[in-house]
Amino acid sequence: MKRLIVLLSAMFATQLFAQPLRLHIGGGFANYNGDLQPKTFSLKQAHGLISAGGTFNISNKFALRSDYSFTKLEANDKNNKEIKFVRRNLNFKTLLRELTLMGEYDIFDLTEKAWTPYVFAGIGVYKFSPYTTDSIYGKVFLHGVGTEGQGIPQFPDRKLYKNTQLNIPFGGGVKYALSDDIHLSVEMSMRKLFTDYLDDVSTTYVDQNVLLAARGQVGVDLAFRGDELKVDPQPYPAAGALRGNSKLNDLYYFGQVKISFRMNWFDNGGFNNGGRKSKLGCPNKVL
Repeated sequence: MKRLIVLLSAMFATQLFAQPLRLHIGGGFANYNGDLQPKTFSLKQAHGLISAGGTFNISNKFALRSDYSFTKLEANDKNNKEIKFVRRNLNFKTLLRELTLMGEYDIFDLTEKAWTPYVFAGIGVYKFSPYTTDSIYGKVFLHGVGTEGQGIPQFPDRKLYKNTQLNIPFGGGVKYALSDDIHLSVEMSMRKLFTDYLDDVSTTYVDQNVLLAARGQVGVDLAFRGDELKVDPQPYPAAGALRGNSKLNDLYYFGQVKISFRMNWFDNGGFNNGGRKSKLGCPNKVL
């Protein structure tokens, strides 16, 4: 049985690496939508993005793709237009690392056309850790602070959120074949998240005395920062007052330009379709 498993594994690996492999790098911007950035799409407060990965072509139009992405997300109530958000005076930043595995489908066959729209979707895992900066406490990571009573016995339904979570990435773009070996693409993608705490804001304020007893003064000071305003400072809100919108989870999105290179030493012919020539004049292999 063990010999059979080894044999099948070897056969699978041989077939896998017989398909054309492409490596890609990309760069662009990243931003988020949530309680501190109500606008669904915006370049305001966006940050740079870098990514790298690989693609295994299953056919001339379908491929499996994996990406590793690194970026920073942030938002600040000072940049919001609504006065209720400005008075809340919250902010966050987080470094974000993401690894995805997706299926990618080209609408046109790049062996017949020089360009094609494409779509993709799959599953990802990402790591984040929202933090803020305070003149008294310095840089504070918010996860353990429990600004909305997370982890306090009086609020059993408010669990401490996990810093590493799954997401669902999806999107689309346009790809252009500069040659059979080099492709250039522009794409937009979004991430469906299963948390509303990417920005550490989700639901209602906890009574400040309860929060003080459980988390100390730092918990109270960072749960509401309207008292720090130089103009029209605000008192701490009543328990149960809305701090965020728990009905909608946060999300983030990428916009980037990518360039990919075919690794010819992995290409043992693949789907050469009888040796036809591609539009670019080279033997027609999966691109």
